[in-house]
Amino acid sequence: MSELRFVRMGFGAEAVDYRVAWDEQRRVHAARFADEVPDTVILLEHPPVYTAGRRTEEGERPLDGTPVIDVDRGGKITWHGPGQLVGYPIQKLPRPVDVVAHVRRLEEALIRTCAEFGLETTRVEGRSGVWVLGDPVERRPALGGLSLDFDPRLHDEEFDPRLNGPEYAPSNAGQRREDRKIAAIGIRVAKGVTMHGFSFNVNPDNQWFDRIIPCGIRDAGVTSLANELGRDVTVGEVLPVVERHLRDVLENAEPKPREIDRATA
Repeated sequence: MSELRFVRMGFGAEAVDYRVAWDEQRRVHAARFADEVPDTVILLEHPPVYTAGRRTEEGERPLDGTPVIDVDRGGKITWHGPGQLVGYPIQKLPRPVDVVAHVRRLEEALIRTCAEFGLETTRVEGRSGVWVLGDPVERRPALGGLSLDFDPRLHDEEFDPRLNGPEYAPSNAGQRREDRKIAAIGIRVAKGVTMHGFSFNVNPDNQWFDRIIPCGIRDAGVTSLANELGRDVTVGEVLPVVERHLRDVLENAEPKPREIDRATA
């Protein structure tokens, strides 16, 4: 691929309103489609905001009516805010775009970033993003005095962790030794150019996730680099490392069109 351009749009006190960043994404997307700019990665922090992808269900939104911005990316509902590094890679890829391969490249860059800080992360089959794996089920502590065989999240379709105390909160998944997501990914592709991207939890207040069903997943939680390392880590410290690994992964990739099964096409 061609050389990447990185744009640091705003962090900390200069965090960028979500709608302002969305407008900028669309502007850069149009310019990239017209070959007026190179492939571009916008990096920033947002003030606290919930955003819902196209597959979000009503029962996954905040129960108290907190406003949610509905967006045109894939995936479900998530939170963005201080302490979270957000990246929007806007890239022109060969059509038909292999969306899964694009997601895997973003995951790889973030997995390498975590490894550089001494944290082992991985992918979970069927679930996009970057994960810290929990203990085997048989070694996890019981919830609410119940054995894991009776974990209501796994057997009761009506169970809502938001109404059942902190032991079920997504932000406490590390204490429960469950799988927990450290980086979420949701993208959109239009005219062969990508939009949206990833959110990497560096040191946010993860209790913001307890008001929603993050990514629609009820039997796992969220974490951050700071939580897992047991020390303070700043977005400023992580930013150049993420840039370096994104550059290495994306510039050295050789994207190919998605293969189409001619027998069923």
